[in-house]
Amino acid sequence: MLSYLTKRLLISIPTLIAISIIIFAILALAPGDPMGEFATNPNLTPEVRENIRRSLGLDQPIPIRYLKWGWAFIRGDMGYSFNSRSPVLDLLRQRLPTTLWVVGSAYIVSIFIAFPLGVISALKRYSLLDRLVTTFALLGFSLPTFFTGLLLIIIFSVKLNWLPFIYNSTLRVTDWASFVQVIKQSIMPICVLALYQSAVLMRFVRSSVLEELNQEYVRTAYAKGLHDFAVLKNHILRNSMIPVVTLIALDIPSIFTGALITEQIFRVPGIGSLLIDSIYRSDTPVVMAITFIYGILIVGFNLMADFIYGFLDPRVKY
Repeated sequence: MLSYLTKRLLISIPTLIAISIIIFAILALAPGDPMGEFATNPNLTPEVRENIRRSLGLDQPIPIRYLKWGWAFIRGDMGYSFNSRSPVLDLLRQRLPTTLWVVGSAYIVSIFIAFPLGVISALKRYSLLDRLVTTFALLGFSLPTFFTGLLLIIIFSVKLNWLPFIYNSTLRVTDWASFVQVIKQSIMPICVLALYQSAVLMRFVRSSVLEELNQEYVRTAYAKGLHDFAVLKNHILRNSMIPVVTLIALDIPSIFTGALITEQIFRVPGIGSLLIDSIYRSDTPVVMAITFIYGILIVGFNLMADFIYGFLDPRVKY
């Protein structure tokens, strides 16, 4: 098992290097000029613009810029934003708590909804409960988040006036009333994300459990007189969770990078909205940092999934 994980770790290093090179090259060659906001300013002479470009390092060849960025990133320096001139790391620290609260809460809610409903739906297949759960999963998977977000805004904000549809990032929890306000403004974005994510997870859990129910070892366990719960816990779930672990490992990085569409709809000041704004403004250091961190998280959680495979399936050790 240790040799297997070591090989996977050694493979991940060149993978991350390749990811960083591809992202950096795409951003460097993409249309859009970071100096575009200064183009309409008549007070800036061409010499001043050139000095600003030189101070940002945009006058150097792309390979040199990449090597400088890579060495700085290894040392924990993600550079400075072209627009705000603030350290990129500080911008991420400002947005990350909001993203973790909204997107992380939605993912936890979706897991608590998807796992029991998916398992029960598989065990009670073709029943009324199975049809209801399958219909719920189909609706949640089919409806895009921008549609459900706008629908909730129309119902609960415009018509009923129960919940605010604009997320107030300046709100701080100082008493019970402010805590209630934070909860109220988080309900709709969390529900939108949880509806979609729970539908995806539920479909995977149901199909995985159904695939294991007809296996020979399950029939043998029942024939030996084991209780239904013991068969489910010790045999069915352990093997059916392997594809689900892969899905979760690929989804968890999105908790740290935000939900692009949902954050735009509800004006949630998270990492996703920061990425969209930075793309519009050609703020390359911010876009590069967010996308590469997302790549690091995907590779890292895939390694974690490989480690979990060793406990779920002993054959991985060999």
